[in-house]
Parts: sequence; structure tokens; C-alpha cells
Amino acid sequence: MSRPAGFAAYVAVTAAYWAFMLTDGALRMLVLLHFNSLGFSPVQLAYLFVLYEIAGVITNLSAGWIAARFGLTSTLYVGLGLQVVALIALAQLDPGWSVAASVVFVMCVQGMSGVAKDLAKMSSKSAVKLLAPEGDGLFRWVALLTGSKNAVKGLGFLLGAGALALFGFVPSVLGMAVMLGVILLVVGMRMPPGLPVGRKGAKFREVISKNARINWLSLARVFLFGARDVWFVVGIPIYFYAVLSDGTPDGQRAAFFMIGTFMALWVILYGAVQARAPAILRSAGRSEADLAAAARFWVATLFFVPATLAIAAFLAGAPTLWLTGAVVIGLLIFGVLFALNSSLHSYLILAFTSAGRVTMDVGFYYMANAAGRLIGTVLSGLTYQIGGLPLCLGTAALMIALSWLSIGRISRENAPSNPA
Repeated sequence: MSRPAGFAAYVAVTAAYWAFMLTDGALRMLVLLHFNSLGFSPVQLAYLFVLYEIAGVITNLSAGWIAARFGLTSTLYVGLGLQVVALIALAQLDPGWSVAASVVFVMCVQGMSGVAKDLAKMSSKSAVKLLAPEGDGLFRWVALLTGSKNAVKGLGFLLGAGALALFGFVPSVLGMAVMLGVILLVVGMRMPPGLPVGRKGAKFREVISKNARINWLSLARVFLFGARDVWFVVGIPIYFYAVLSDGTPDGQRAAFFMIGTFMALWVILYGAVQARAPAILRSAGRSEADLAAAARFWVATLFFVPATLAIAAFLAGAPTLWLTGAVVIGLLIFGVLFALNSSLHSYLILAFTSAGRVTMDVGFYYMANAAGRLIGTVLSGLTYQIGGLPLCLGTAALMIALSWLSIGRISRENAPSNPA
């Protein structure tokens, strides 16, 4: 079977994106665990990631137009370069600064990192639509890319927690900057031809989609990713830190490793299931309408996991061994179901769009994705500080219910047959 034109360029973009996501995952754990150990409250920790997510909303809204206007390789180069600058800047943080100054500085650096991530993501995700075969082949390519990306990001969580425990904050951040800088240099020198170079006539107003299915899918994506990040960003890591750390330096290091290991395993499991989603969902031969109906079925199934865990946490009243065990098992189940939902969404956005609008529609869709993460990030610190784990997980269940209502509008427009 002959490879499509531009395949080598797609491989280069994807490899660079993997390297980027490794540093993205590591940086998240470094920032979260480092500042938690300095005594930052859950709300202050959430603030550290707020501008990262706001930048994602703004960047994704414009990245589709930027990619259409200037080409996919341009967005990749700028994304990698900004991440290198962000990492170097973060290493300049002075421990003597006040809490307020530290929060503002890290928020700004994280905002730069958020712009970098979404510019790099645009190149890789849009390239799938342009190079993959239609039908089930598209679903398999999308699932492979998203699954492998999240597995790499999971390794980044483990890398970040381990590097913090072994080397400290500043050496870890600078080491990642050097690694990513080398990759940017290699990619810039060796990038094969084949990806679109841009269209000078692309208008910014084209970003807003007129396709109702894309708009409803994007709204469902807001609530789906909000439901994940409402416990993932601050709530669960801080809960585990409170349970695992005894306050001593050795206890802190052990807690860093265990939290990083769990978060890494969760994301790797999520990525592995994403990569296998076409086989799990038996997508071969299934119509676009069937897969849209399946998206509604699987998000309804996902609802019961955080709802059950929220009730369990409320009844327990305080951290206990059985509750912690139930949370670990429950969140792993959540990861499997969430991966199936996310894979279906990632396929549907590319199925619903056209080659001529792919960067615009993918940018709009990932703007919704970033908006969901922003809402989830803010609520993660807020709900955990106000109501602890029960409110954190209960909010996740509510957001999944809203995602179910949104995706249902697509399902009703596509006559379903066998949703599972």
C-alpha cells in the first residue's frame, strides 16, 4: 500500500508533538507539586493554570485561521519555540518573591505554555484529516494519534514528579528546555515537504462554524473536559498528597512519586484505550450516525462513575483507606470510559468537517476543549476548597450530564441503530 503524499512530514510533526506533550505533562506535575509543597492553597494552585487555559481558548479560536493562512509547519515551529521560552522563564522564579508575585509570574508563564501547546496541537490534529483515508481509516488514525499523545503525556507526569524529587524544580525545568530546543532545531532543519503551506485569502470570520453538528459537539466537549479537569487538575492530587505525605522531606518525595505514578498511569491508560477505541467500539463498517449515537450512550455510562464516588466520599466524611482505594479504582474506570468518549468526539469533529475547513473547525472545536479545561480548572480548586472531594466529584457528574444533553442533539439528527 503506497503512502499518501506528505506522510513523512506528518510523521515529523507527530514526533515533535509527542516530545512537546512529554514536557507539557512534566511541567504540569512540576508546577502543581512544587507549589503545593510550598503551602499554596487549592484555589491558588488552580490560579496557576487559569491563564494556561484562557490562552488555550484564545489560541484555538485563532490558530485555525493562523494555520490556514500561514501553514501547519509554521504553527508547529512557533509552538515549540514558545514552550522553550516558557520553560527558561519559569526557571527564573525567585523563591524570595511574595505569594502574589509568584502566582502572577507563573500564571503568565503558563499562559505562554498554553499558547505553545495549542499551536503545536493544531498542526498535528489537522494533518490527520488531510492525510488519513476516509471512513474507518480516519477513526483509526485519529485514535492512534490521540492515544499515543496521551500516553506520552502520562509519561511526562511521571517524569515531572520524578525529576522534582530527584533534581529539584529549576534543574528539571532547564533540562526540559534544552531537550525541546534540540528537537526544534532538528525538526526545523529536516522537515520533509508535503503539508499545506497556507492560503492567503483565509478570513478570520471563517473560524466560526455554521455547522450545527460541530457546534453541538463542541458544547458537549466543553462539559466533557470540564468534568475531567474538575477533579484532575487540583482536587485529586491534593487529596492524595494529604493522604500520602507525613510532612517530612522523605515523606514529601515519596508522595510526589506516588501521585506522579498514579497520574501517569491514568493518562497512559487513557491513551491506550483511545488508541484501541475503534476495535473496542467495533467501528469498522459503522456509519457516522451510529458513532454519533454511541457518543451519547458512552457519556451516559460515564456519568455513574463520579456520581457514585461523590456519594461514597460524602458518606465517608473523611479520608479513609477504603475510600482512597475506591477512588483509585473508580478513577481508572473513569479513564477507560472517558477515553472512549474523547475518541468518539475526536473522530466526529474530523468526520463532520471538510478538507477546506479542517483547520478552522478543528480550531473552533479545540477552543471549546480549552474552555472546558478552563472551567474545570477553576472549579477544581474552588470546589475542593469549599466542599472537599464530594463536591469536586459531584460537580464532575453534573458536567457529564450536561455533555449528555448536548451530544444528544447530534444523535437525534443522525438516526441511530446500535449505540453500544
